[in-house]
Amino acid sequence: MAHFTIIGLGRFGIAASLELIHLGHTVTGIDKEPKIAEKYVEELTQTVICDSADENMLKELDLASSDVVLVAIGEDMQSSLLCTLALKNLGVKEIWVKASTKAHHTIVSKLGVSRIIHPEEEMGIRVAQALNYPMVNNYLSIGHGLYVVEILIKPTSHECSIAHVLSNAKGAVKAILVKREYNTYPQLTDNFLLQENDIFLLCGTLAELKIIAPRLV
Repeated sequence: MAHFTIIGLGRFGIAASLELIHLGHTVTGIDKEPKIAEKYVEELTQTVICDSADENMLKELDLASSDVVLVAIGEDMQSSLLCTLALKNLGVKEIWVKASTKAHHTIVSKLGVSRIIHPEEEMGIRVAQALNYPMVNNYLSIGHGLYVVEILIKPTSHECSIAHVLSNAKGAVKAILVKREYNTYPQLTDNFLLQENDIFLLCGTLAELKIIAPRLV
């Protein structure tokens, strides 16, 4: 279990906060608006009313003890930058920042934060990939153009072998595991037979994954 601090409890910030709570972590939520902070007082581990652009106020919160501090401030770029600079001055090591514009990203990148997030852009990419690869339920980029994808096996692929499903990819797509109800099968052979409603995890480039799409829709 880790402890996270989320600064800015707008739609993005509170969604991240509640999901972290759901995953078993503790979360301190910070917002300068009393009504917003009070709204989530029973759902988060702790809520704090604080002007995050004020370094003296942030100093009282021992933010350096958080595993990660996420600056989720929305459209107020000045407040986001002042908050990020204050966190750096306070010795916070892991700082993630939501950037709303290219200029925001450019300036934040100069401050040496751990990660810059573009939620709208990233969600737009995910939607585009979902439209382009309808057989994919979820996917994760692991760098160097590779993705791990989660595919729900449809009736058309019931009792098909892994070798048959992946034959068009000519070895470029790797089978990772199959989840079937409460069982997991990580050691897969080419003769393993898929069943309807299996969750099939694969690894490959999006172009290679697209090659096998006709056999999975």
